[in-house]
Amino acid sequence: MTDNSEILKAAYFTLGCKLNFAETSAIGRQLINMGIERAALGEKPDIIVVNTCSVTETSDKKARRLIRSLHTRWPQANIIVTGCYAQLKPQEVASIEGVDIVLGSGEKLHAAEYLSEWLEKRKKSINVGRAMDIKEFVPSCQRGERTRWWLKVQDGCDYFCTYCTIPYARGRSRSGNIAELTSLVRDAASEGAKEVVITGVNIGEFGSDTGEKFFDLLRSLDSVEGIQRFRISSIEPNLLTEEIIRWIASEARAFMPHFHIPLQSGSDRVLKLMNRRYDTALFADRISLIRSLIPDAFIGVDIIAGARGETPEEWERSLAFAESLDVTRYHVFPYSERPGTAALALGDIVSQQEKHRRVSLLTSLSDRKLSAFIKSMEGTIRPVLWEHPVGNDRMSGLTDNYIRVSAPLEPQMLNTVTSVMLAPPAPEEPDTLTVRL
Repeated sequence: MTDNSEILKAAYFTLGCKLNFAETSAIGRQLINMGIERAALGEKPDIIVVNTCSVTETSDKKARRLIRSLHTRWPQANIIVTGCYAQLKPQEVASIEGVDIVLGSGEKLHAAEYLSEWLEKRKKSINVGRAMDIKEFVPSCQRGERTRWWLKVQDGCDYFCTYCTIPYARGRSRSGNIAELTSLVRDAASEGAKEVVITGVNIGEFGSDTGEKFFDLLRSLDSVEGIQRFRISSIEPNLLTEEIIRWIASEARAFMPHFHIPLQSGSDRVLKLMNRRYDTALFADRISLIRSLIPDAFIGVDIIAGARGETPEEWERSLAFAESLDVTRYHVFPYSERPGTAALALGDIVSQQEKHRRVSLLTSLSDRKLSAFIKSMEGTIRPVLWEHPVGNDRMSGLTDNYIRVSAPLEPQMLNTVTSVMLAPPAPEEPDTLTVRL
């Protein structure tokens, strides 16, 4: 550790969801306010913050590998670990060599206070309360390393899907309020924000504890001058109402034609076993409505392969349903056993070999759908927000409908929106369209 009279440097590493990125940015802002600077590329950090995920066993393994590699690379640095893995398995995290501070979900956004305390005592600190006891909601609107800002509007979840540990890691659903969140976005606009991503654990539950409505939040945010783009992160199909879809299609000023909707299974029986709150008919209806009103929308869909209860017959139903949907891309996850979840009692275990086969088939399906969507966009004119340089001579950005594009670098265009004609992708980047400026 450097001498206290010197300026400390911190490095930040985030695993998992967009909400985690928003919260890491918020922690970074807290540490800056303490006088701790962000370590530049190539600098040795004095403090490392690792914000973890625990949605699968693989997520836990990634977190352990990352923490160990960071300690090996910078053994002098003091490591703070937070996030869902820290909440669910604090002693396991604390036992990893190099970890000095462990913060749970309720303590995460008070990281500066716990760090100040640690700097005085220099003793390993584990600060993890019961997730179900968390009542506080700490809103944030923070910029990541690119041009997008992340607005945290909700945390926790009341759904208790049988395979999921999120309610145990983040607690019950709780929200900010519309006035405060809108004010945060106005502040971001005054700092030059052009795009804001609305994040949370189950954002459609916004207002369940305050009496406000998610749709009213969207309309309030849409009125903020200076913000050119809003994106809604993952939202449950039963909470993505027809009213919201029709509003985005015809009235919204700045909400992009981009949706991320978790399906998890194309089998109604498996959806019931998962304790999901919709069926395939409702899901198909939502996709059909989006396509009819916003034909060029990007629709990303989460799906799990090999869940308990997914017999060969249910798998065939799920795959056929996935094939029938006019979506853009599937985000495919192999089912992962999580300790303490109700799914462990469901039976019908799918072997690892069969699980991998199902993942492969769904991934191939996703690749075909994404390729067809990108192909359909070639030759069209779309608005692009230029985000950041790629190497020394190119820059990258996203269209309104979430297609990654690249063009020759023109620094003055970064964090601006321009309309361009999309050209075919280069062979080495099949998912990235090129642009002639």
